[in-house]
Amino acid sequence: MYPAELVAPMKEELTSVGFQDLTNASEVDAALSNADETVLVMVNSVCGCAAANARPAVTMASKHSKVPTRLTTVFAGVDQDAVAQARKHMLPYPPSSPSIALFKGGKLVHFIERHHIEGRPAEMIAENLTAAFDQHC
Repeated sequence: MYPAELVAPMKEELTSVGFQDLTNASEVDAALSNADETVLVMVNSVCGCAAANARPAVTMASKHSKVPTRLTTVFAGVDQDAVAQARKHMLPYPPSSPSIALFKGGKLVHFIERHHIEGRPAEMIAENLTAAFDQHC
């Protein structure tokens, strides 16, 4: 577990641009339960690729003309119940932090794993996301 003081700025980086911080399993299930919504779930983490690539990418993508109904985040190593529940919805993909998932009607329709985040510029990841938004939102 990481101390709350350490991760607060990393959480704020997303919540300040409209992401809802999900901290327990019931919040995750509630966010994904509406059949009429598209929901982005960013599995945030303290690693460098989350800081340099994933968080900037989802922030850029959140400004696209077409976006999911809800933008949400769970934090690996902090909100363990929320992350575990989110990962159940992300099967068959293995646990990956950071990672980015797009759900439509509660079903996973697009997923970006850590190995697609590491070493890729945030702009490229944002383009991948906005293409998924255009297709599913």
